[in-house]
Amino acid sequence: MASTDVAVLIGSLRKDSINRKFAHVLCELAPASLRPDIVEIGALPLYNPDLEAQMPPPWTEFRERMSRAEAVLFVTPEYNRSLPAALKNAIDVGSRPYGKSVWGGKPAAIVSVSPGAIGGFGANHHLRQSLVFLDMPAMQQPEAYIGGAEKLLDADGKLTNPGTHEFLTKYMHRFAAWIERIAAA
Repeated sequence: MASTDVAVLIGSLRKDSINRKFAHVLCELAPASLRPDIVEIGALPLYNPDLEAQMPPPWTEFRERMSRAEAVLFVTPEYNRSLPAALKNAIDVGSRPYGKSVWGGKPAAIVSVSPGAIGGFGANHHLRQSLVFLDMPAMQQPEAYIGGAEKLLDADGKLTNPGTHEFLTKYMHRFAAWIERIAAA
């Protein structure tokens, strides 16, 4: 059986971000039926419709990569009770030009990660609003808000909390089941 190509988009651009570390953890915990691949978004020029005529190569590369993806896992921090600008820009770049969105119908899941106690709740729900418009069926349960995240990893970015390890393992298996369910619909 072929594995599902899952594009992993990380909302934080920082090389050593907690979200990047958790994205790697999630990739490691994914079942064999998933083939997670981190897709970088930091080089995408800000979306401007005027650039469509002379499309920037990073837009073309991103759109082609996301067109091949069969599902999307978003791993994001919360900036000012919303998602980071870089992630919103990636969503906008992929959704245009009108009628040629790379997102439609792709199953999605969101993991918000924060040092704060509420685990990026605002970003998680704000992103869900966009996914509805983009026609991306987002996994509803379990929800994943990882608060106090810096206390859950060692210096090498490895997960040290057994309960979080168990939860994220189950989360990735549920995401795999969600992808199958959407594909069968």
